[in-house]
Amino acid sequence: MRTLNDYFLECHLDNVSTASTVRVAVPDAGKVIKITSVLGGALSGGNAVCTAKVNTTNMTNGAITIAHSGSGAGDIDTCEPTAANNVNEGDYIAIATNGGSTGTHSAHFTIVVRR
Repeated sequence: MRTLNDYFLECHLDNVSTASTVRVAVPDAGKVIKITSVLGGALSGGNAVCTAKVNTTNMTNGAITIAHSGSGAGDIDTCEPTAANNVNEGDYIAIATNGGSTGTHSAHFTIVVRR
């Protein structure tokens, strides 16, 4: 259940199979409580691991593994960070993929921040 104290940030990686990072600015202080990904198409060759950071610090339990086996457009994966997940206005949240998969497909992310 969401409260009025939650806000949402969205970002995307054009190609989750190429090692890269996307960053989104934080407009208000809070705690990242959940990150959800939606895959744009089937992956192969290996899993894509996407790691969330506050600025340059990894969030504890802030990694999403997008499995290549059985993957397809619309697959949803989540993580719920448990520490190092506090954000302040002016910070950024980064999501970095390890490029461990093959197949040129996007991944869209929704980040839930609770004030």
